[in-house]
Amino acid sequence: MPVRVVVMGVAGCGKSSVGAALAQVLGLPLIEGDDHHSAANKARMSQGIALTDADRAGWLHTLGGRLQDHAASGAVLTCSALKRGYRDRLRSVAPDLRFVFLDLDREAARERVERRPGHFFSSDLVDNQFATLESPVGEADVLRLDATRSLAELQALASAWLVASRPASSLEGDHR
Repeated sequence: MPVRVVVMGVAGCGKSSVGAALAQVLGLPLIEGDDHHSAANKARMSQGIALTDADRAGWLHTLGGRLQDHAASGAVLTCSALKRGYRDRLRSVAPDLRFVFLDLDREAARERVERRPGHFFSSDLVDNQFATLESPVGEADVLRLDATRSLAELQALASAWLVASRPASSLEGDHR
């Protein structure tokens, strides 16, 4: 069965870096969630305006379609997937979907976002990301990793879990 996985978490947690590393080591295409935001949503975020569920609906629909496009081959998707409802929406089009949750504290997220030159996401929105986050810990097919670990460690832990785990499995624990 092909691997389809979402690398998720708040802004600045390392979704893009870990997603790219996983895609490379697993030989899967990378779907960069940020590339699929509408121009209007990118403008809102760059102005420090938080997206609403309605703003995210079209984005999540597009990402679900991209996952369906890769049903036979598998894919790595980077997506904040902050709410359970967002994750469930993605699961509805990809029931075998697994999630790697890159867990990061607010202070570290803010520092990382402030160090990203040229990115559309305003550091003013970090607090909103944490207010919106519904932790996926305890949901099936979710691996929680401490996002402060090195990229090499994160990639190795995530890829080992993806290769070893079966759908409907759950890995619990702190993994710090």
